[in-house]
Order: sequence, then C-alpha cells, then structure tokens
Amino acid sequence: MAEIIGVKFKETGKVYYFDPAGNRVQKDQKVIVETVRGVECGVCATPNSSVPDEQIVKPLKSIVRVASPEDLETLERNKEKEARAYEICRQKIEQYKLDMSLVEVEYTFDGSKILFFYTAPERVDFRELVKSLASVFRVRIELRQIGVRDEARMLGGLGPCGRPFCCSEFLHDFQPVSIKMAKEQGLSLNTIKISGTCGRLMCCLKYEQDSYDYLLKHTPKVGAIVETAEGRGEVVDNNLLTGMLKVKLDRNPDAAPASVHRRDVKLIRDSQIRVNKAELEALGEIE
Repeated sequence: MAEIIGVKFKETGKVYYFDPAGNRVQKDQKVIVETVRGVECGVCATPNSSVPDEQIVKPLKSIVRVASPEDLETLERNKEKEARAYEICRQKIEQYKLDMSLVEVEYTFDGSKILFFYTAPERVDFRELVKSLASVFRVRIELRQIGVRDEARMLGGLGPCGRPFCCSEFLHDFQPVSIKMAKEQGLSLNTIKISGTCGRLMCCLKYEQDSYDYLLKHTPKVGAIVETAEGRGEVVDNNLLTGMLKVKLDRNPDAAPASVHRRDVKLIRDSQIRVNKAELEALGEIE
C-alpha cells in the first residue's frame, strides 16, 4: 500500500496523485508540487489515504511543501500579473493583425513561464508575437492553441438546460460525441437544439448514451415489426423513457396507431437507426 494525496490544478481538472512526504494534508488545502511544467501550486482534492501499489504510477513524486502564507501571496501576485499579461497580449494580437482569439493566461507558480491559451480557425504564425512578448516579460513564453470545447470549459457559463456547463463542473475529459447518439436518443436533428454554447454537440449526449443503449436493446425501434394483442403491425413511434410505442396495425392501416407498452408486444423483426449522408453533411461540422 502507498500513502497518497490527490491534487488538482484546475477546478474541473484531473486529479493527480502525490506522496504527501509525511504531511497531513486536508481537503482544499493548497500544496506546492513539482510537475513537468515546473513548480506549481495545486489544491488537495483527496486527503491522505492509502491505495494498492498497482493503482499508482511509480515513481510517485512527493509534494514540495504545504503552501505557506507567503506562497498564497505569490499566487495572488501571479493573478494580478496574468490580468496585465492578458491585456498586453490582446493588444499585440491586434497590432500584428493575427486571426486568433486569446482565451486565458497562466503564470507558472515560480514565474518562470507564461502560458497563453488561444483559439484560431487555422494555424497561426505567431513567431513575431512570441518575440515581442518575450521582450516585455523576460521569461519563457508558450502559446497553446485550444479547441472550442476547452474554451467553453475555461470561460464557463450556462448551458441550454440552464445549468453551468458540464465541462466546467465535473467532466474531466472530452469524449467523442456523434450525430448518431442524438438520433438514437430521439432528439430533433436541429443544430440549435443539440449543440452547446461552444457550437459542438452537447457533452451530455455522451454520458447519457449508456442508458439509451440499454433502452434501445429492450425497445422496438421505429420500423420494427411487432405482434400486439390486436394483431401484427409496424412501430411508427416510440418513447424510450416511458416504453410506450405507437403501432400501425396491418389489419387497419388507415386507423390511428395503437398505443401499447413495449412489455406487451412480441418483437418479430427489429429495425436499425442510421444517420444518412444528407444528415451527416448537414450536421457533421458540429461533431
């Protein structure tokens, strides 16, 4: 068994394990650690606990120290520097007429490097910008292009559901989301209704998909042939959540479809859900 603490560097970021080096660290307490980016200040997400050796990647780095009052003052100064660096970089982007949008600026804890996060529709030649920024700040400069999903996570906001963005609250990794998921979940393939503020398919489509996969295995799809108490017919509509089906009966095709529950029908031949080429061409850009 190994003693570890879990540390996060961003509110919604991943949790990384460190050796507490004999310290008792409380949840939400700040600690100083060394990472591939240099010395950083993180927040304890998981206090001291023991885990099996096979669950960690060795060698496990030790924390440098629990953050002192002086370290917390350094953090506050860095935040002030970040605001100034953001404004200077934004002005220089305009000066060099670069097609990029600055999203966020981060100072490493020791101030040895500044990271500028930006979005851009295509590759940007920012060599002159880097030289200009380096001459102003006299530290190492790094520009990182991020996607629109990462931008939404950093900036935060409210989604179509009225709640804070999932990506800025609890999603640690972005998973591929497809048009087929929206179709399988019975959503209208309308760009406005199935895309988030970032302009891409809503992340909730992915983490709700397992439930819909289960329901689809137990619910006849639209186009399926089923046997009901009133005879054989074709499913013309279904509600995966309630289990209710609308079935057009063969013996009376001009009548209104009969409403039956999935448990009250026998599946003769199921159908398949497919995304056709036209739908993919119309909506593929938001995947």
